[in-house]
Amino acid sequence: MSARPVLLSCDSIAKQFGARPLFVGLSFGLFEGDRVGLIGPNGAGKSTLMKILAGIEETDSGTRSVRKGLRVGYVPQDPVFDGDLSAEQVLVEALAGLPLEEYEKPVMAAIALGKLGFLDPDQPAGTLSGGWQKRLAIARELVREPDVLLLDEPTNHLDLEGILELEGLLVSEPRAFVVASHDRYFLENVARRMIELDRVYPEGLLQVEGTYSDLLEKRDEVRKNQAEYQESLANRARREMEWLRRGPKARTTKSKSRIQEANRLIGELGEIEQRTVESTASIDFAASGRKTKRLLIATGVSKRYGDHTVLDGIDLLIRPGTRLGLLGANGSGKTTLLSLLAGLIEPDEGEIERAPFLKVVLFEQSRETLDRNLTLRRALAPEGDAVVHQGREIHVAAWAKRFLFRTEQLETPVSRLSGGEQARILIARLMLKPADLLILDEPTNDLDIATLEVLEESLLEFPGGLVLVTHDRYLLDRVSTEILALDGKGGTRTFADVAQWQEQKDTVEFSKPARPGDRGSQAPAAKATPVPPAKSSAKRLTFAEQKEWDRIEKDILAADEVLRQSEEAVADPKVASNAAELATRCTALDAARAKTERLYARWAELEAKRGG
Repeated sequence: MSARPVLLSCDSIAKQFGARPLFVGLSFGLFEGDRVGLIGPNGAGKSTLMKILAGIEETDSGTRSVRKGLRVGYVPQDPVFDGDLSAEQVLVEALAGLPLEEYEKPVMAAIALGKLGFLDPDQPAGTLSGGWQKRLAIARELVREPDVLLLDEPTNHLDLEGILELEGLLVSEPRAFVVASHDRYFLENVARRMIELDRVYPEGLLQVEGTYSDLLEKRDEVRKNQAEYQESLANRARREMEWLRRGPKARTTKSKSRIQEANRLIGELGEIEQRTVESTASIDFAASGRKTKRLLIATGVSKRYGDHTVLDGIDLLIRPGTRLGLLGANGSGKTTLLSLLAGLIEPDEGEIERAPFLKVVLFEQSRETLDRNLTLRRALAPEGDAVVHQGREIHVAAWAKRFLFRTEQLETPVSRLSGGEQARILIARLMLKPADLLILDEPTNDLDIATLEVLEESLLEFPGGLVLVTHDRYLLDRVSTEILALDGKGGTRTFADVAQWQEQKDTVEFSKPARPGDRGSQAPAAKATPVPPAKSSAKRLTFAEQKEWDRIEKDILAADEVLRQSEEAVADPKVASNAAELATRCTALDAARAKTERLYARWAELEAKRGG
């Protein structure tokens, strides 16, 4: 498939767990400079294949060949560390056995940690969040400078900032890599060769030189050709079956040959039909049918943890049809806001008014409500052998099938199910609860692309309110009617879509509400579907814009003062000979000048809108 030197290859490999083979007869190679994206349905064996490529898992048959001296790096879905080691020590330990001087190891560790955004190399690994542990796992492999880097679901637990940084890192790195992921934007941006692992293909996989979107085009073409071939084969097999039923005498060589051909056709058709049976999860969130126009109103909601203000003066109005996406770095307050809206915790300031008897359904990122000691049967149907969905009783086996579980899995403990399967259990539970308001905290983790597409359609059809936290940019863009970004310091900002957030996140200022007695100037908080205000004389401005107009002159005066101070700081002769300090002050001056220009431009926009 490529004229480039082969780094690693697989020839007719197979792997089976229990009675069901994951894959059989897979053959492909990885080449110098390869940037491969790997996709496939849950249960296709992507993680197992990655472990085989890494040399961690053995094949049942076939061979894995590696170029002599090749160094392979592998980042698992759920990395494990010695929690007592610091981030730097984790990387230094990873360099053990390599031909390096001892003084080189801390330097290499510091460089790798810097690439992944670590500010404190002495922080114990055990105190890191899931997102930062994933960053540490990637740094642990990068520091070894592998020839091939294998990453299994690297975007899970990363916030959007982390995903964007990882994209930039992979695009800039010359090494070959394979990334198994369900993040469609991520795959489109980093992969230049795609492999889809799926038993529907005769060879067990589909390979395409190109991006994820190129794969989608090729997949449609291949499956259309397969369907046409299957239909032709079925017609030929039907004719041969009719001939066999007439009972031909098998005395001649010609008759015997035709009987053998008929049996071959029937066998091939049966194999294709078995292989091409495709199943997708059936997701359909039940709405309560409530006609209330306002489901939830949050006014001036704030939340602090100790001296740290996470949310400050949030105003929200959620109606039926509102689909609000939340963005922000890990620890910025997304889960806190969801918990406030769900009524799990109370705000320190402000008020949350809910419609009477509001039915809220919450999907938790941590999955703590899922008892892993239960069998799949009990997790899906706690009360017996049936569930009631939309007024209809459904047997647990049929209910399990809707979420791609096999009947023989019903007695399997939840702890032995994959992350994607556990996520499907939680979604199945949510579907049994009629809801006015869906609150979903990272529901996409571990779900395959086919299930994600079904989830998207269900959320688009849900008539109630929705508040969604996800790092899946495609899902956010497709489902959300607006996006509220949090900065973790109480500031908020609304955006129309992810692209606008990505373009403006480093240039716009996240705003906080002004409070009596505040000094200086602050722009008002951007409001997601704000509570309608009392009538204003500035009738052409929205509620948020009117508050912004009321303070923008003070903001401009403050920005002008900062700009003046920055200009004086750069002109100070004391720093003329200090290149580093001068560069820092010039950067601050550029930022102050850009902010002042933005404020003047915004003032002109608002002035024109007021008709003044």
